[in-house]
Amino acid sequence: MKMSMEQFKPPELDNPRTTRWLKGALLVAFLLAAGLTAALTFVAIRDLVTSWELTNLPGIALTGPTSTPDASGVISGPREPLQPVGGPTPQPWDGASRVTVLVMGLDYRDWAAGEGPPRTDTMILLTIDPSGLTAGMLSIPRDLWVNIPGFEYDRINTAYRSGEAFNLPGGGPQLAMDTVEELLGVPIDYYAQIDFSAFERFIDEIGGVKLDVQEEIVVDPLGDDNTKKLKPGVQVLPGSLALAYARARKTEGGDFDRAQRQQQVILAIRDRVLDFNLLPMLISKAPLLYQELSAGVHTNLTLEQSIQLAWLATQIPEDRIKRGVIGPPEQVTLNKTAEGDEVLKPIHDKIRILRDEIFINTGPVSPVAATMTPLDLMKAEAARISLLNGSSTAGLAASTTQYLQSQGATITVTGNADQLYTYTTIFDYTGKPYTLRFLVDLMQIQPNRIYSRYDPTSQVDVVVILGTDWASNNPLP
Repeated sequence: MKMSMEQFKPPELDNPRTTRWLKGALLVAFLLAAGLTAALTFVAIRDLVTSWELTNLPGIALTGPTSTPDASGVISGPREPLQPVGGPTPQPWDGASRVTVLVMGLDYRDWAAGEGPPRTDTMILLTIDPSGLTAGMLSIPRDLWVNIPGFEYDRINTAYRSGEAFNLPGGGPQLAMDTVEELLGVPIDYYAQIDFSAFERFIDEIGGVKLDVQEEIVVDPLGDDNTKKLKPGVQVLPGSLALAYARARKTEGGDFDRAQRQQQVILAIRDRVLDFNLLPMLISKAPLLYQELSAGVHTNLTLEQSIQLAWLATQIPEDRIKRGVIGPPEQVTLNKTAEGDEVLKPIHDKIRILRDEIFINTGPVSPVAATMTPLDLMKAEAARISLLNGSSTAGLAASTTQYLQSQGATITVTGNADQLYTYTTIFDYTGKPYTLRFLVDLMQIQPNRIYSRYDPTSQVDVVVILGTDWASNNPLP
């Protein structure tokens, strides 16, 4: 759908209220630009300036009776989201539950070219777990072919554009969150939207980032005729080159190498802002940093929630920040659309296993999961399974139910499908990777017959529609 430049403009954020909370806003800029991990700056700065008398900085002081953190690190502050009106609804957080944040990098060159709202160039799902003191980053490739709720199948990077173009509730961020929720089977609490120019400026203001470039790579910073070649080795890159390094695709691994580099840059920003020697400079630049970033960073996190997360993040060492990339050959296959465009087809059960490796503290299901059999893992998940007979063989659902129950599966619904199915088909509603793996292996279900329909209110976790293929070839007694 073609949109005119008058129909869509880059979001602008009016912040008279949040300007009063400059120190908290600086934290939020770090939090979003570095994808949550850079928010560690807050506590380091707080500890450094406890005995200082700050002058020439507007707003309420970091220390003092009106803004002293309590034992949990909470500072009273605005409870409004840092986003334009009409964005996704701010979500409450109890301080103990796992938090997920979908970080999206936008390329406004789509808008500048008169092509309507931008697509997402980068999607990284971040998670932080207060109870296990772990964090994780899961990169999602932009060419992943998925169901866009309310639309048809398309590349995942079009979800944001569609939400903006059609003025859906919550706009592009909400539709992008809904799409990733359905793909991964986990609720997404918050989003952080960052445009490239804000990212560049942020890195320049902190003096660049130190990166270990593993191989010679050609990068193309924003603008015309400025291609650069980076040599291998440790080097400090300015914002333009750091962004170009994170976005470069012309390597052997393409988008998947790119995802690894994006995570590398995020951790490099974290290291940079936590460098104790840089803290005085960061404090002196607080007003400029906030001014530079506020127009290019939006989120439904409130300042209060951001400060809570930053306090929590200081407890997590880098070796407990897990990293993953959805990529071939494990989680996706290379495919083409009916129009001949190259896309990535998700392998849903494998994606869910990767998700659990990132999201679960000690590995999927339990610390001994690596030694458990697929049958034991399926039993441990205790997924609620609905079995529907989609074949012409009478009683197939009942006999399959008896067989699966003898294997330890939990069958809560048995019945008939509303039509005949040639091939057995699975619908996954809540994300049970081991149950899916067990059923797929047992029934030899093809990847194109596995559908993700994330719905946390569903009365069942998995629906299996038994097809003619299962009726004619099964291990039932």
